[in-house]
Amino acid sequence: MINEAIFKAYDIRGIYPGELNEDIVYKIAQAYAKLVQPKRIVLGRDVRLSGQSLWNAAARGLTDHGVDVVDIGIITTDMMYFATAAYQDIDGGITISASHNPREYNGLKLMRKGAVSISGDTGIKDIKNFVLEGYVYKAEKSGQIEQREIVDDYLKKCASMFDISAVKPLKVVANGMFGPIIKIARRLPLPITWVTVNEEPDGNFPKGPPDPLLKENQAETSELVKTSKADFGVAWDGDADRFFLFDENGRWIPGYYITAFLGADFARKIPGAKIIHDTRLTWATKEIVKAVNGVPLENKVGHSFLKERMRREDAVFAGEMSGHYYFRDFYYADNGLIPFLLILEIISQSSKKVSEIFSSYFSKYFISGEINTKLNISQRPADILAELEKKYNDAKIEHIDGLSLEYPDWRANIRTSNTEPLLRLNVEGKSQAIVDEKTREILSVFRMHR
Repeated sequence: MINEAIFKAYDIRGIYPGELNEDIVYKIAQAYAKLVQPKRIVLGRDVRLSGQSLWNAAARGLTDHGVDVVDIGIITTDMMYFATAAYQDIDGGITISASHNPREYNGLKLMRKGAVSISGDTGIKDIKNFVLEGYVYKAEKSGQIEQREIVDDYLKKCASMFDISAVKPLKVVANGMFGPIIKIARRLPLPITWVTVNEEPDGNFPKGPPDPLLKENQAETSELVKTSKADFGVAWDGDADRFFLFDENGRWIPGYYITAFLGADFARKIPGAKIIHDTRLTWATKEIVKAVNGVPLENKVGHSFLKERMRREDAVFAGEMSGHYYFRDFYYADNGLIPFLLILEIISQSSKKVSEIFSSYFSKYFISGEINTKLNISQRPADILAELEKKYNDAKIEHIDGLSLEYPDWRANIRTSNTEPLLRLNVEGKSQAIVDEKTREILSVFRMHR
């Protein structure tokens, strides 16, 4: 039996080996080959302990189907995106990764040629159906496996998007969350002093899930920034496709603010630039991007959905409060290294400290932080959303992604998680007091449905 819940909105993820194992990954690879019909794809993995075995299973599924496999080794997820777009002989890509999930998880992110994502609406449902139907194919001629070193090409592409000569000799604290990112980034000739933590790749993830969004994972970086007197701090998640920033005082800078900040920077450079952001928190991005003649556009959460919209709109940049940042010049894909390089360049050219750059964001755009409420079996998300829509029927209401409620002095977004049985709440307002009040009010509706 296969747990159909492993097939998510924009990737495939489950607990190893109960929900996701070598047999299932073999079948998924076969289904991918049937769907995409590639001649040659790149296949990489993150540092998880089950990664090599699942990589082998995926490679067998592909080569049995007649597909040539290019082994790109242990990578960041955005390196796989790069390889599907930069190399003409590559028709798609898969990375074996569960991103920031706990160590017992693993998964697959699937791409077509040109860094085009395969999401629930553009292929994952088809792959699920092929797997459930028991699809198996053995080609007359098996595919071949070759190895390819792509790090230097990848770094050259990332470096092309900023001015390395503008970077000053700053001191930077970096938390690699036991993934490969810091060792990769060190290969760039940056004139900075690295102060690192959790740099050595380790698929055991000995300090817990490799997710810098977790409060317990932020303290270590924050303290090191302060004790080392660094100019700022950065962190990445396990597969390094998400980027996180701390100021020189160790204060966490929300991804919401970074989206507005980088969006405005692109809009200044490119008049009329379209900047896409998610619906969870919107006011800062809308106001700051519009102020420099950019065009902010709201979109549903999720990397597949963002990339599809970016291509349709030819948007220059997109950001999510979760730490995903997308770039037109990086094939409309998300990348965790490029925002670090851009912020290095911007800070080097600024007379302000990081805390000063973002002080106006903290003093004007008050937020609750994302609050996750676990649902029990008896709770129906649709009932809760309907109750909220009834309670706040005089609000401006949108359904772009879940339910968004907007008033002149506050707004909220409530949506179900794409990966877990959770309701996610974000509130923003004109003051912290009103944010706190409305957060309590909405959470009381959640509790009524227990």
